[in-house]
Amino acid sequence: MPNEGLSEPEVELFRTTVSIPGRNRAVFLLMYEELLQRRLGSYELVTSLRPLQLVSRLSLDVTIVDQAPIVDLEVLPLREQTGFPSVTFSPNIVQQAKISTSGVLGDFVIRYDVQRDTGIGDIQVLNGHFVHYFAPKDLPVVPKNVVFVIDSSASMLGKKMRQTKDALFTILRDLRPADHFNFISFSNRVKVWQPDGLVLATPLNIRDAKKFIYTLIPNGGTNIDGAIQTGSALLRDYLSDPDTGPNSVSLIIFLTDGRPTIGETQSASILGNTRSAVQEKFCIFTIGIGNDVDYRLLELMALENCGMTRRISEEADASAMLKGFYSEIGTPLLSDIRINYTQNSVGYVTQSLFTNFFNGSEIVVAGKLTDRSAESLHVQVTASNNDRLITMETDVPLRHLQAETEKHVKEATAVVGSGVTQGWGSSLGSVAADFVQRVWGFLSVKEGLRARLRSRSSREREEQTQQATNLSLTFRFLTPLTHMVLDQPHPPTQASVAPPTPGSEPLRKSISISKTSADGDPHFVVEFPLSKLTVCFNINGEPGDVLRLVSDHRYSGVTVNGRLVGAPAPPGSHKKQRTYFSSVAVVMDRPHRAYIEVTPTKVILDGRDRIILPCHATAAVDSDRLSVAVVGGANVTVTVGGNISFVILLHRYKNPSPYQRDHLGFYIGNSAGLSPRCHGLLGQFLHEEVGVAPLPALPAPGDAGDLNPTAFLKVKERSVPVVRKSRRIYGGKQSVDCWFARNNAEKLIDGRYEDYVTAHLFDTGNNNA
Repeated sequence: MPNEGLSEPEVELFRTTVSIPGRNRAVFLLMYEELLQRRLGSYELVTSLRPLQLVSRLSLDVTIVDQAPIVDLEVLPLREQTGFPSVTFSPNIVQQAKISTSGVLGDFVIRYDVQRDTGIGDIQVLNGHFVHYFAPKDLPVVPKNVVFVIDSSASMLGKKMRQTKDALFTILRDLRPADHFNFISFSNRVKVWQPDGLVLATPLNIRDAKKFIYTLIPNGGTNIDGAIQTGSALLRDYLSDPDTGPNSVSLIIFLTDGRPTIGETQSASILGNTRSAVQEKFCIFTIGIGNDVDYRLLELMALENCGMTRRISEEADASAMLKGFYSEIGTPLLSDIRINYTQNSVGYVTQSLFTNFFNGSEIVVAGKLTDRSAESLHVQVTASNNDRLITMETDVPLRHLQAETEKHVKEATAVVGSGVTQGWGSSLGSVAADFVQRVWGFLSVKEGLRARLRSRSSREREEQTQQATNLSLTFRFLTPLTHMVLDQPHPPTQASVAPPTPGSEPLRKSISISKTSADGDPHFVVEFPLSKLTVCFNINGEPGDVLRLVSDHRYSGVTVNGRLVGAPAPPGSHKKQRTYFSSVAVVMDRPHRAYIEVTPTKVILDGRDRIILPCHATAAVDSDRLSVAVVGGANVTVTVGGNISFVILLHRYKNPSPYQRDHLGFYIGNSAGLSPRCHGLLGQFLHEEVGVAPLPALPAPGDAGDLNPTAFLKVKERSVPVVRKSRRIYGGKQSVDCWFARNNAEKLIDGRYEDYVTAHLFDTGNNNA
C-alpha cells in the first residue's frame, strides 16, 4: 500500500533469500496494487529499472486496461492513442550500457488519461461496492489568495535558494490577473514583502515581488512558528475585509529545509498554534527540501489544515519539483465540494466532503451498497465555482454499471493474465474481481491512518488504530500497522553457488597459456612464437577508460574489453597515478549473444541463463559453446568453442596499501579460433611476425642507454624504436625479456592509443549491436 500522506518512509525495502538447485531456473513473481493519482490531467505509472547490473534479457511490458476509453498515452518519445495500449521496453545489454554501465537505468514513466463523463463522473459497481471518479474540466478558474512563506535561513544558502528563486520567478508569471498574493521570508526574524496585506497580481506588483525574491539572502535560524502566524494573520485580515469577494480559494504555500530553531520549537505547540491561527478559513500546503527537514511536522501541518505536503530530496531538481507542485494547485476550479448518494442505499462511504478541486486532479469516493436490489442510485454533487453554486445530479443504473464493470474485469484478466505464469493467473483474477471493494478498503484504511495522526486523545488514537488495523488485515494491505510474512514451502537459505561435485572440479595445476597478456599497471606483453621474440609496452590510460583488447566480432564473434581503475602512485614514482584492470568482459555473438564479466570478486555469465559465480570458490559452468572455470582465489578460464580461451588472473590484497587495488590480469590461452583479421591492443599481433634490426650506433657508456632506443622493431612495414627490458608475468612468478616500445606503443599499434578506448564494457564496435 503506498504511503502517501503518511509519516513513515516513502520507500519500503524487503529482502528474502531462496535456495535454487544448480542448473535450474527460478521465476520470481511480484504482484502489487497501486491507486494511481491523477495529477495535471494524467495518471503516471513509474517503474524503477535498477537491476544494479547489466542483464542479457530485460523486458518491460505494460498493458493498460480501463473501463473508460484511454486517451493521450505518452511514453516519451512514443505517443499512441488506442483502446488497450501495450508498451514494451526491451533494451539489449549494449543498449543498457549506453544508458548506464552500473545497471541503474532510471525510471520508466508512462502517462495517460481516460475519457471521463464531464457531468457527475464515472461510477463502477461490483460485488456490492461502488467507486466514483469525479474529474470535471472546462470550468471557469476560481481566483486564489495565496501567501508564499519562504525559508531564508542560513541552511538555504547555495543551490537550494537558487532553485527556489528560479521556481518562484516562474510561479509569479503564472499568477492570474484576478489572484491576490503576498510574500514572507523567515529566518531569525520574519519579513513581509507587503505589510499592508495581499495585493492584486498586476504586472507592476509582480515586478516588485521579483525584486523582493531576488534580494533574499540566507542567514540565521529557522522561526517556523512565527512565519506561519504572520502568514495566517495576513490571510485572515484579507478574508475579513468586506471588500474581499466571497468566492475564492485561499492558501498558504510554506517552504523550508530545516527544523524549528528560533521561537517556538516544540512540534505539538506549533501545530496547535497553527490550527488556532488558520481557524479552518484556508489551507496550508507544505514543501520540505533536503534531508534535515522535519517532514512529520510539515505533513501534520498540511493534514490538519486541508492541504498537501511534498518532500524534495537533497539531490532532486528542486526548481522543477516546486514548479510542478504549484502547477497542481495553481488552478482551482471548485471549492466546498459535497457528494451525496441515496441515503438508504449506501453505507460506509469514504470522504465525500472536499475543500477544493484543482484542475487536472481527481476526486475518488467509494462505498458499500446496502440495498443490492435497487435499480438505480441517485448521485448529487454540489460545489462553488467563482460566484455561483453548481449542482449536478442524476440517477445511475446500478445493474447496467455492474454488467459493464464485470465485462471490463473479464477483459482485463484475460489481457494481463495471458502473460502470467500458471498458478498466479488465479490470484490476479481474484484481485481483479474484487478491485472495487479493494479500492474502498484502501481509501478507508488511508482515512483511518490520517485520522489516527490527527487524533487528540489516546482513546481516539487507539480506536482509529484498531479500525485501520482490522481493515488492513482483511485486505492484506501492508501499512505502518501491519508487517509482511513470506510463506514458503521450504525454509529459506542464502542463495549461493555450491562447490562442484567430485570429478567435475577444475584441476588446480599450472595452466598452459602464452605470454601475450595485459597485467599489472597495465603492462602489455606480446609473444611472437614464429619470430621467437617478445615485445612489451605500457598503456597510460585514464581511470574509467574501457580498452579494446581483442576485437574479432565480425569473424569469430568474439570481443574482449577491459575497464581501468585508478590508484595513486607510490611516493617518488615518475607517474602521477597507476591504472589497473578492474573488470574484463568477453562478448560472444555466435550462435547467440552471450556475455561474461569478470571482476576480482565474481563472474557474471549472461547467456540463455544468468549465472553468478563467486571468485573465492572453485566452480565450473558450461553453456552452449561457452564454458567458465573458476579456480577459487586464483584465476578464471573462459573457453569459446573449444579453440579460443582466455585466462584471467585474480589479484586481491588482504591488507591493501593506499597504492594497491584489487585487479585482474588478462592472458590469451588459445587463439586458434580467432581470425587473421582479429584486432585490438593484443589481438592485432596474433597472426603477425616481427623482426629486430640494430641501430647504426649504440649509445656510449653513461648515456643512460635504458632510456634511448637500442634497436628498431620491424612490424607491419613500420620501424618502431625499442629498448631491451625485463617484465614479470603470471602474477610475478616468471620473468620475461622483451623489446619495449615507449609512448603508449606509438608506431607499434595501429593508430593511436585513444582509438582503442570504447564506449562501454560490452561495446563490440558494431553499431547494430
